[in-house]
Amino acid sequence: MYNVIQTLLIIDCILIVIAVMLQPTKQQDALSALSGGGNELQTGSTKKRGFEAFMVKVTWVLGILFFVFSLILVYLSSHK
Repeated sequence: MYNVIQTLLIIDCILIVIAVMLQPTKQQDALSALSGGGNELQTGSTKKRGFEAFMVKVTWVLGILFFVFSLILVYLSSHK
């Protein structure tokens, strides 16, 4: 059981790295902040849509799975 969870954790880690690398860059937001343009940056009213929203959800799910698998591994290793 321990080896299965450890393998799932390694796969999850690889998928987190891929998901983070696939997320759209925030360069446009940074340029907008430096130039003072846009009201949406101040109010935070911009809503993520499409691929960006999907990738944010995927990253959240993979992050939660990472912590769950880690806690399971800690439990299993302390009760051997």
